[in-house]
Amino acid sequence: MSAFERGTAFFTLLLFLLCPVPADAAPLVNQLANHPSPYLALHGHDPVAWQEWNAATIARARRENKLLYVSVGYFACHWCHVMQRESYKDPQIAALLNRDFIPVKVDRELNTGLDDALQTFSARLQGAAGWPLNAFVTPEGYPAFAALYMPPDAFRTLLAQLSSRWRSDRAGIRRLASLAAPPPGQRPADAPLTAARSEQAWERFMAGVWQEADSLHGGFGQVSKFPMAPQLSALLDRQAQHPDARVDEFLRLTFDQMAARGMRDHIGGGFFRYTVDPDWDTPHFEKMLYDNAQLAVLYLRAATVLAQPRYREIARSTLGFMQDELRDPRGGFYSSTSAVDAAGREGATYLWARDELERRLPPAVYTAVRRVWRLDAPASFDAGYLPAEYVPPAASQRPLLIEAARILYPVRRMRSLPKDDKLNAGLNGLALSAFSQAIQLDPAYRQEADRLQHFLLTRLARGGRLMKAMAHGHVLPHAELEDYAYVVQGLLDHADATGNAQSRERARQFAHTAWTLFWNAQGWKREAQPLLATLQAEPALADGALYSPSDVLVLASLRLQDPVMNRLARSAARWRLTAMEQDPYTFPTRVRILAQAQPD
Repeated sequence: MSAFERGTAFFTLLLFLLCPVPADAAPLVNQLANHPSPYLALHGHDPVAWQEWNAATIARARRENKLLYVSVGYFACHWCHVMQRESYKDPQIAALLNRDFIPVKVDRELNTGLDDALQTFSARLQGAAGWPLNAFVTPEGYPAFAALYMPPDAFRTLLAQLSSRWRSDRAGIRRLASLAAPPPGQRPADAPLTAARSEQAWERFMAGVWQEADSLHGGFGQVSKFPMAPQLSALLDRQAQHPDARVDEFLRLTFDQMAARGMRDHIGGGFFRYTVDPDWDTPHFEKMLYDNAQLAVLYLRAATVLAQPRYREIARSTLGFMQDELRDPRGGFYSSTSAVDAAGREGATYLWARDELERRLPPAVYTAVRRVWRLDAPASFDAGYLPAEYVPPAASQRPLLIEAARILYPVRRMRSLPKDDKLNAGLNGLALSAFSQAIQLDPAYRQEADRLQHFLLTRLARGGRLMKAMAHGHVLPHAELEDYAYVVQGLLDHADATGNAQSRERARQFAHTAWTLFWNAQGWKREAQPLLATLQAEPALADGALYSPSDVLVLASLRLQDPVMNRLARSAARWRLTAMEQDPYTFPTRVRILAQAQPD
């Protein structure tokens, strides 16, 4: 089917589903009370009869011939909690969901393959994606419609319309949903690995970078600002090999702005997920393990490549946040901290009233923060002021800002900070990379890296395979491609930093398992046994907030001293990717592969 036909099918489906008709009934029981996932457990007492995403739930949908309502979110997602409070606690909305649909709640950090496929569907259907993501899926596993956050009245109306439409024309919805599915993947053509091909990829990637770059404020885009770790990592690679004054200036501006303004926590260290404005001033207050692990590595690398030693202190404070707030006594690291405090107030953990700051800080310190944190301007948040370098501090003020953080940090530790205490294999693989690479900064990080390596190999590995996560004493199986890729990379980084032979051997074993489970002649699967009909093999997975798991595994396999792994990695690296040629900016890790693989 042509792109035009698929686009027409999407538009037709959107109009088709929103026309009304009448409705029927079917009782379910909420399955999520005391679930080991903190996010799913939050929904365990909703009146909605939430089910888990598994084969049994899909079988029930087929038996009852109902649409699945698949709601995807995560613990630190502010709007996920808003929709729960407004809609999923509402008895009338719950009754509609329970009667007319099979309602399914999904923790995106446990089902990243499913989440990615539904995000792609939502973006193609209506040009938007994000969380909470709410998809209506046919019993055969084809997404039919998707919506993001909706106010309760609009959501109630949508549910009534869709259930009526499903009863009146199931066959039509099924047909349109299958038409909207992406076409079957084809094995891409090979192209030799050559220096010329690599250089062409860099040129196309750099053209995409300059289209997206904000040369005034740093970073990428003109609306909100995300860290974009894969793109920054590729730029650091390029700058290290081929220094360029324009790239140097852009990278310094970006790393400086991320560190100085509102995306970084100036009291407790670490980075928030993103800012809602292009100036890096107004964060969304969740902090993710993956962002902080990736940014710690980037600041360590940038300190050398850009000759900015002060970036090492940013890396150190980021690792300190991970140790102080995310470390579990068993050796692993939690997934995130919430954007809201225990009372549901967004950002309140991090915000300060002006009179409290004046009361707690010595006069000279308060004078400095009053200027730098802009305390004379109106507060940007309901709960107060966010400490950040909104006004560049004078050299004499920097020690005073450090003193302010020292005084305020113990006070802030007394505030509530809800955490997703799930211990996810892949995210802990990223943390292992961060602490292993930080050993060059301070040998004391060796102990943290060794503890984490031991945790991964003893708690999240069973019978030569990785588990997905551990939470509240329960081990959750079904690790995905990203878990294997990031753990293999982390173990190799640990082996390189410490000489640990076990880490290198287990990396080789896990890499072999990953190639067996997730790769075939058509490409990569994110899940070993996908339940969604549209989850099919792709030649390569694009980078996103995290590095492409397929390309991370290829890079790691090129590092292994194993001829089988090397041959597989080079075979995958040779593939010409149509999607990359159309948008090289979204494939920075693939560009790095072409640069690092030895020419044929």
